[in-house]
Amino acid sequence: MIISGTSLAAEIKKGVAADVVKYKEQYGREPHLVVILVGEDPASVSYVTGKAKDSEEVGFKNTTIRRPAEITEEEILNLIGELNEDKGVDGILVQLPLPKHISEEKVIAAISKEKDVDGFHPLNVAALWQKQECILPCTPKGVIKLLDKAGVEIAGKKAVVIGRSNIVGLPVSKLLLDRNATVTMCHSRTKNLAEVTRKADILVVAIGRPKFITADMVGEGAAVIDVGVNRDPETGKLCGDVDFAACQEKASVITPVPGGCGPMTRACLMENTIECYLNQVAK
Repeated sequence: MIISGTSLAAEIKKGVAADVVKYKEQYGREPHLVVILVGEDPASVSYVTGKAKDSEEVGFKNTTIRRPAEITEEEILNLIGELNEDKGVDGILVQLPLPKHISEEKVIAAISKEKDVDGFHPLNVAALWQKQECILPCTPKGVIKLLDKAGVEIAGKKAVVIGRSNIVGLPVSKLLLDRNATVTMCHSRTKNLAEVTRKADILVVAIGRPKFITADMVGEGAAVIDVGVNRDPETGKLCGDVDFAACQEKASVITPVPGGCGPMTRACLMENTIECYLNQVAK
């Protein structure tokens, strides 16, 4: 079964849109998401445009702040500080990656924990690992929703996560652990990686290497979640970290690229913005 992130994302956004109507009547304003775009990287521009479109669909106020790649680190930190203090701003997102002269760690830490719609702030990350209330990172949250939608049992299953980033690999491993899976974390250079992945009931791949996972690396009946977004070196088209055509024959469920985790990440961003909004209006 191919898990359509597009259709599930549409369901989520429909629910968010209904909440916006309800909350706007209750609190007198709609949620406000601010996205900061530094530079003109085509992929980043595309992502930001998509986020603005989603915000419009669900009824958010959306502001995109564009700054040149030459902006200084101090200038962007000052901008974030102003947005933190603005009571009319509920969620702040800085599109990554940033130019090399700007510390992504400093920028992420500068965003108020309560307005951190990406769930990357160190205090949100710490709260996740301590099982405290927090904003969940969008992509890992979307991965769990996709598995649930497909009816994949997580408790008691063997999950293998390839990728160790703070954005996907680490948090998705923690969310799977919290659902009582046995989790093995790997990277693309793990020795005898195929022997590990073939034993997985659930395989999550987030390494950014086109078609890295081949059919011989997937066990019969596994649930395969492909978080990668790459360009196929042969065709130039979008593809994932998984060789979809080959692995589809082995997997019980599998996500496509595009149309899998990407739409879910954006839908979960809309959910997170509502969560931040409710934190703001409750003050």
